[in-house]
Amino acid sequence: MGWLGHLDIAYRRDGDRTTALDRHDGPLRVLQRLYPEGERICHHVLVHPPGGIVGGDELHVQLDLAEGTHALVTTPSATRYYRSAGEPALQAVRACVAPGARLEWLPLETIAYSACLAENRQRFELAPGAEMMGWEMLALGLPAAGLGFERGHITQHLELPGVWLERGRIDAQDQRLLESPLGLAGQRVLGTLWLAGGSALPAELRSQLLDSAREVFAGHALGPWAGATSPDAQIVVCRALAPRVEPLFALWREVRARWRALLWGLEAQPPRIWSS
Repeated sequence: MGWLGHLDIAYRRDGDRTTALDRHDGPLRVLQRLYPEGERICHHVLVHPPGGIVGGDELHVQLDLAEGTHALVTTPSATRYYRSAGEPALQAVRACVAPGARLEWLPLETIAYSACLAENRQRFELAPGAEMMGWEMLALGLPAAGLGFERGHITQHLELPGVWLERGRIDAQDQRLLESPLGLAGQRVLGTLWLAGGSALPAELRSQLLDSAREVFAGHALGPWAGATSPDAQIVVCRALAPRVEPLFALWREVRARWRALLWGLEAQPPRIWSS
């Protein structure tokens, strides 16, 4: 039997302050609330003390944001799916964002070690008037250490109900996917960055968001490996491939800073944990 962990966080307004109550069961924790931008925006760091997810583990995170709240959620280090002896490993995140609430879901990278059997499931339910920004960075193996992704598989599930659904399995034996120029083209890090609303985003705003992302790509080394599109009026999506996590992380941080200013009139204000 593996670890079974649950973490529920409920964000509420207390005057102008976004506060939160959390409950946990098993190996999931949240560090204290932080307010580097003032009381309106609550920063949280999710912690998994065992340090990795192995076969048989199930981790479930539930976020509930009440009307008018703003939460930024990140992690102190990578999420690691280790080699499995036969059982699958699951991390599932579900967020419910009320009207007028804002969520920034900004975890550090996910690493799929060789021989893992993993599923990374994310579902974001946005009420009309809610908004969110999120990203995902997936590293297959440890390229910098010369440790390839040679066996196993990872399934990525990303869903905004009724708006956007992606579910794909990356198998270490699927060389056409991993090596083809129509697939990952030999790159071992892939990322998705998105901005979504519970209602349609104005066409002019979507154009500005796309243009700002493309301006960032044009001046970045990963520019030829990155693109931006709007598959639905409620969402704008960026994609990128990279040989390492670090340039992708830098790219996403720069686009996020542009989008935060355009959408909310806010400075980037990166969480301190990203610099530690």
